[in-house]
Amino acid sequence: MTLDPVIRDFAKAPNFAALTTVMPDESLQSHVMWIDCDDEHIIFNTEVHRQKFLNIERNPRVAVLIWEKDNPYRYAEIRGRVVSTERGPAALAHIDSLSVKYTGGPFTKGAIRSERVIVRIKPDRQTMRT
Repeated sequence: MTLDPVIRDFAKAPNFAALTTVMPDESLQSHVMWIDCDDEHIIFNTEVHRQKFLNIERNPRVAVLIWEKDNPYRYAEIRGRVVSTERGPAALAHIDSLSVKYTGGPFTKGAIRSERVIVRIKPDRQTMRT
């Protein structure tokens, strides 16, 4: 399933998203994230020691809610599965590009505690309120 063009626009703009993952006890964890996309995936970047990454390694089902920064009543919800991860130089370059998008400057490398990883989500369901 390709991303709806409106959802792609939401994810390409500096709008925040809430990522929801399933904890080991099957409770839910939500975390506000910087977000990105390509034509088929919602993409985020995290570190391998973080709980959200540990959760998706165990259970790849996730939900993402992206809201428009100037009008939070315009939003998109994506439910799907993590289908790939990528570590190494690409993940470091990606967090820098996200930082420029959201803050206007490069990511502070000293803030990295473990290894960065790009996470790609393939949508099973997409809904919008625009």
